[in-house]
Amino acid sequence: MKMKKVKVKDKMQSEYSYTLVEEMGKNFDPSFKPELTPKQMLALGVFGGVYMRDCRKEFPEDWFTKAKFAPDTTKKHLADINLFKVNASQPLSVWKKKGWIYKDDPRGWFQWYSRYYMGRRIKDEDAKQIKRWRAIKRHITQVTKNCRAGDLTCRPKQRQAILHWAYDSRKL
Repeated sequence: MKMKKVKVKDKMQSEYSYTLVEEMGKNFDPSFKPELTPKQMLALGVFGGVYMRDCRKEFPEDWFTKAKFAPDTTKKHLADINLFKVNASQPLSVWKKKGWIYKDDPRGWFQWYSRYYMGRRIKDEDAKQIKRWRAIKRHITQVTKNCRAGDLTCRPKQRQAILHWAYDSRKL
């Protein structure tokens, strides 16, 4: 793959650039096996439709053709846009307070995943974020232990949260 430089300029990152070193959607860490692509997640309805609306130019246009977004004038999370019609998100301020925000991905895990999917690699940060992704399995275990298979009405908040981490919680 030929390396490609990506320059970002938006309201959360005045100037940032990174290099894509892998083909899009390929050569992931062997322990990182997301079930959904960023495009699929956006089409299913994640983060109340307000997440990443302002940085579309950075990513492939087709990621956003079926994305479920709140109107651009809406700053508030809209639970009805989410697949499970519940709010399963914590405010960005909570993520910052807990130290979960990497300085180059100010929107959090999904921004990291989107850039990773595109082909960016940052060894230490990738390992940290993949470890966080694996930790969501505890929620998957709770859904599978407490819900009948295929019952999408059981634990909708947990299912939505699981979806936010690229696991397809409809399959549980």
